[in-house]
Amino acid sequence: MSQGKSQKVSIRILDKEYVVGCPDGAEAELFASAEYLDTKMREIRDTGKLLGLDRIAVMAALNMSHELLQNKAQQSELIESRIQRLGSKIDQSLAKLEKGQPEDHSS
Repeated sequence: MSQGKSQKVSIRILDKEYVVGCPDGAEAELFASAEYLDTKMREIRDTGKLLGLDRIAVMAALNMSHELLQNKAQQSELIESRIQRLGSKIDQSLAKLEKGQPEDHSS
């Protein structure tokens, strides 16, 4: 969220209301984030293993951080794979040019 004009926005998480600052135009992102957090916290609370809002919040934060790191790792793997494929195509094209063969632009 960018800095600039902001406003106070009310969100609900686990039936508790919070008023937070939100940059103009970012309300939909804030509401989506709050809804996601609320869902994760409810899932943890409903297991019945943790008591206390602070423990539920910490576990939700840890779970969400884990998801984020896994997603970043998967994206890095995809990018690395694409770079390797592009490098291979470049190598093949250069090899063809060195042999005097025309390039195949169909891929």
